[in-house]
Amino acid sequence: MVRLRHGLVAFAILAFLISGTLLAPSFADGGANHRVRNQHFGVSGGNVLDASRAFCCSGTLGALLTDGTNQYILSNNHVLGRSDQAVAGEDVSQPGLIDSGCRVATVVGDFTTAAPFGATSTNVDAAIAQLRPGTMDSTGFIEDIGVPSSAVVLPSVGLSVAKSGRTTGFTTGTISAINASVTVQYQRGCGGGKKFNVSFSNQVVINSSTFSAGGDSGSLIVSNSGKNPVALLFAGSSTTTIGNPATLVLQRLSLMLGRSLSFVGSGGGGSSPTTQTGKKNELEPFMRGHRGVIPQLPEQAADRASGVLELHRANLMATPGVIGAGVGATSENDIEPAIVVYVDRTAPGRPQFAPALDGVAVRVVYTDPFVAF
Repeated sequence: MVRLRHGLVAFAILAFLISGTLLAPSFADGGANHRVRNQHFGVSGGNVLDASRAFCCSGTLGALLTDGTNQYILSNNHVLGRSDQAVAGEDVSQPGLIDSGCRVATVVGDFTTAAPFGATSTNVDAAIAQLRPGTMDSTGFIEDIGVPSSAVVLPSVGLSVAKSGRTTGFTTGTISAINASVTVQYQRGCGGGKKFNVSFSNQVVINSSTFSAGGDSGSLIVSNSGKNPVALLFAGSSTTTIGNPATLVLQRLSLMLGRSLSFVGSGGGGSSPTTQTGKKNELEPFMRGHRGVIPQLPEQAADRASGVLELHRANLMATPGVIGAGVGATSENDIEPAIVVYVDRTAPGRPQFAPALDGVAVRVVYTDPFVAF
């Protein structure tokens, strides 16, 4: 989520979508058309109370969900829910405050519920706001992407993905790590307030300096070929993007709402999904679809690395300077598994790691602290 001083206004130009496999649109605006009044998703929005005397804050209204009767805007807890501080009924606007001179623009939804922080079983930064009819595209159309598939796919290392967000617009990337534990820094208020850390597990990581930036929080990450929901973007650094698996997002929000949620989009059906361990997925009621296409890291290799990571995860995450650990590929070989360790390059000292753990290579990535975008 981004914060800007009162009075800052954005500009707008036309965006363009290339159909088929998602590639960088020739006339994509890099975000400008995502910061004005726009009934599509993947655009600026947020809670109208997310402001202080000096700053106002907003993120991205990422996608559309339904419980079969009502439709809900999907974004993050720290975007719609003001990091556990919002109460049901608070207005959600599009564009967000930062793109309307810190004044309330068009109200498009009412905050409904969020997966709370601090609960070890939650593992998502997600929230929904009930859509006000007629204010946003009821097909779930995402700017520069189109109508996504309603069928969720599991993340896999090497899967080509795309997203559309408030700040950087349409971007593409590749999943570099799955099953990752990460420590993310939050701030309780907009532009101020106490900072606190939240630990997440089973996260998706994309190593890229251009995939996202502050204000893109809440964007839906989709598969590049089928536009299937893969993850909900919520945090990162100058070189990294982190997302909650879409399966977990649906499960946690469905539990909070008390009704089963699914993505509004095209398609559906498919075979019963499996997890990275090959077992029946416990989240099956919340998924419709199959595993991601063209993964580069073989599933057996990912399973083996995941097993080794579980044995060493606690020790790795307790190492000073370590802010994340997941399963990826080595830098030399896309089909050779590795335990990827993310180290805060601003922390004092440099932790030392063995070149391999139980026969699985260890890859160290130095980056900035992970913060909520």
